[in-house]
Amino acid sequence: MKNIAIIGSGSWGVALAMHLASIGNNVKIWSFDESEANLINNEKKCKFLPNITIPNNIVCSLSYEEVITGADLILHVTPSKFTRNIVKEYKQYVDVQKQPIIVCSKGLELSTLSILTDVVKEEIPNAKIGALSGPSHAEEVSIGVPTVLVSASEDEDVRNYVQDIFMSKNMRVYTSDDLTGVEFGSALKNIIAFCAGIAVELKLGDNTFAALLTRGLTEIARLGEKVGAKKETFYGLTGLGDLIVTCNSEHSRNRKAGRLIGRGLSLDEVKKEVGMVIESVDNIEAAYKLKEKYNVEMPIVEEVYNVLYNGENPEEAVYKLMQRDKKPEI
Repeated sequence: MKNIAIIGSGSWGVALAMHLASIGNNVKIWSFDESEANLINNEKKCKFLPNITIPNNIVCSLSYEEVITGADLILHVTPSKFTRNIVKEYKQYVDVQKQPIIVCSKGLELSTLSILTDVVKEEIPNAKIGALSGPSHAEEVSIGVPTVLVSASEDEDVRNYVQDIFMSKNMRVYTSDDLTGVEFGSALKNIIAFCAGIAVELKLGDNTFAALLTRGLTEIARLGEKVGAKKETFYGLTGLGDLIVTCNSEHSRNRKAGRLIGRGLSLDEVKKEVGMVIESVDNIEAAYKLKEKYNVEMPIVEEVYNVLYNGENPEEAVYKLMQRDKKPEI
């Protein structure tokens, strides 16, 4: 039995709490929202996951100190745009010798184009850092659907420690030392899921969908290699696996956002309709800037960027992708 601190009371934070509590751990969740904390503590519910009942070994608090003190492991599960500021707020309570910090969010910091574990390292230089990622919807993890994840860290002890804590009959965890690849794959697949939503809404068909996923993965891996990741990581659980689940599922808020864009809504209207942070929107801008910085060919990213920020019609974007110059596949 371990004491687990989870920073973030959104759907993924609560889903991870449900899994860890189900295998005997005590979990404390930090929330910035008093109403969410009260709902978890008093009604044993989560507004993002209406089909679960929260057990007694999960509690929620507005206090970083209360949540982090005495924890054996800290899971950071907040939207990427808030990560740095939140880490700054709680770093004073972290015992860097005893409390590994595992980033479970999927995204990049737009202002620096950094992966989130690098953001944590900058704020807490001596911390033991890792990431946990893979094809996993909160709606399914929270009710015990068999799920396979990857524990990534440059520190072998950290990645094995997380693997040991999370493994159960409903969750299998592999390990990886390619922290950059795992985080880039997890962040950039959101972009392709957004595009998948547009494709579904435009009724482009299975042929188009398969091409989008395949060529999208090629773009993700191409950029990933440029920033120092291993190519093979992108064809594993946190690349191909996460891409498949996010592009195909109605659980995906990124796919839903893409569908709304395909339906003709503005970006502001989409954000209001989805009602939660849409990581793909910031990730599209970040990927575009990285593409320009490293001079990487990413035509899908370029066209979806034009749709979001330059007023391009989605049908025109598809036409331009189909009319690109001839070339070999590999």
